[in-house]
Amino acid sequence: MSDRLAGKTALVTGAAQGIGKAIAKRLAADGAKVIVADLNEAGGKVVADEIGKGAIAIACDVSDPASVAALFKAIDDQTGGIDILVNNASIVPFVAWDDVDLAHWQTIIGTNLTGTFLVTRAATDQMRAKEKPGRVISISSNTFFAGTPNMAAYVAAKGGVIGFMRALATELGAHGITANAVTPGLIESDGVKESPHNEAFEFVEMLQAVKGKGQPEHIADVVAFLASDDARWITGQTINVDAGMVRH
Repeated sequence: MSDRLAGKTALVTGAAQGIGKAIAKRLAADGAKVIVADLNEAGGKVVADEIGKGAIAIACDVSDPASVAALFKAIDDQTGGIDILVNNASIVPFVAWDDVDLAHWQTIIGTNLTGTFLVTRAATDQMRAKEKPGRVISISSNTFFAGTPNMAAYVAAKGGVIGFMRALATELGAHGITANAVTPGLIESDGVKESPHNEAFEFVEMLQAVKGKGQPEHIADVVAFLASDDARWITGQTINVDAGMVRH
């Protein structure tokens, strides 16, 4: 695509498939050295091999502090640190409110919100220790605006991600680190195609200003922009990428 990320190292969590995979490939196409992090170690290695260009895969459970610490130890040893963090790892449930119990709630919050905190804590500490400016980009969801049913814990977690990025922008701006959220609409990803959400495309398309099915690459393009110097004056923002389904 370009060389606008040449010399940068990017970590993408949940990058073994879907949106994360598309983001990892796009950042690499723009010149970044990419670290593919995923609980699915074998899948992450496949993606890293597909990317080439020095991409590496590291297994990580973002909800586990010890696993995140091991991830960043490996990153420091193998690359010297990252410049770009993309928090993409997520669990996307389809559970009616009457079936939401505490165990489900804690699992979703643990990965989708606490996992984002754990990885961002380690990444921004590493960036500042090395006095490196950086980019933090977290994948949220337009379900936060729409109040999508059967996803109560997910919507709560993704709303938390938006608030977290706004606060983080204020905290870290003086260090040259920007923090932004991206809210995809319904995307034809691997996970969606294997879930009940796959039945919602026709309804969602009726609400969109631009017709068609959202693709992982639509999100990857926006993330690549936010990761670049072109977006150096953008922080604390939420970029909605859903073909105009939600307008706010």
